[in-house]
Amino acid sequence: MNQVMDILKQGQRGVEEAGMELIYQKDQHIPGSIQYTIKRYHPQYPWVAEDTGMLVYHFNQKKPKENYLELRFCIAGNRFCVEKSCAQCTELPTANCSGKLQTLDVFTFHFTEYFLNQFVHNVKLSNRKDEVLAFKHPNAFTKVFPLCNKKKNTLDALLNHSYSGALENIFVNAKVHELLLFSMDCLVDEKEEGFACKFLADESGRDRIYLARDILLQHIGDPITIKELSRKVAMNECYLKKGFKEVFGTTIFDFYQQQRMEHAKYLLYEKSLSVTDVSALLGYSSISHFSAAFKKHTGLKPCELLK
Repeated sequence: MNQVMDILKQGQRGVEEAGMELIYQKDQHIPGSIQYTIKRYHPQYPWVAEDTGMLVYHFNQKKPKENYLELRFCIAGNRFCVEKSCAQCTELPTANCSGKLQTLDVFTFHFTEYFLNQFVHNVKLSNRKDEVLAFKHPNAFTKVFPLCNKKKNTLDALLNHSYSGALENIFVNAKVHELLLFSMDCLVDEKEEGFACKFLADESGRDRIYLARDILLQHIGDPITIKELSRKVAMNECYLKKGFKEVFGTTIFDFYQQQRMEHAKYLLYEKSLSVTDVSALLGYSSISHFSAAFKKHTGLKPCELLK
């Protein structure tokens, strides 16, 4: 456990001291977006450690531009096969594969105050979770927590998926949003646990909310109305709006806009597409409408992300 804590606190330095080989890495450093690093290591000896998460709330009232929230995770005991063609093989080792490697997977997600403001700008701050997201909690702190299955499943999805290019970006943005929501649960008091909407206590009700989220992502460039969405998931519009807000911590409209703008950042910065092309791909009727929405969401003009 002490080694896991060293890695979560010290990052790369902690890994180097543990003597591990880096076998996979993925980063995102788009200006104004979520900054993240995912690294997979091969330990030189078997690790027996509890999967652990850490929430770092950095707050400096005198320097608000330096405020940030960071999520860090360390998972031991997963497996990795270098030879993709035999990844499903049950016979080890094979002719082209030295066998599956035990891994240590380390994740870091960095959220700025400006980025998180979109989730609380129209919300009455009623609990510690809201205060942290709005950077109204007066003291910096670090919270360590065990990983439940839903956090592990989300982290596993970020490592093992079949998406690439633009679809990968849409998928990863949604999963990071989900991970942020799940991780904030560690700050909720016991009296606040559970679902306020009774229909969410039923698994089929929650499944419809998740289906609605997936449909929104499929329509990232082809806007869909809430009425159409409710029909597709066979749920009353009122229930859909209330359930979505409770499960994902934001309204359907705000979630959809957030995902569109994050994808726009990717298309502008990583793919170097023109503002005109990005506006069309995201289904905007005019460049001016897209530019206004982008500026409102990010604080930047679209042209500022062009390389």
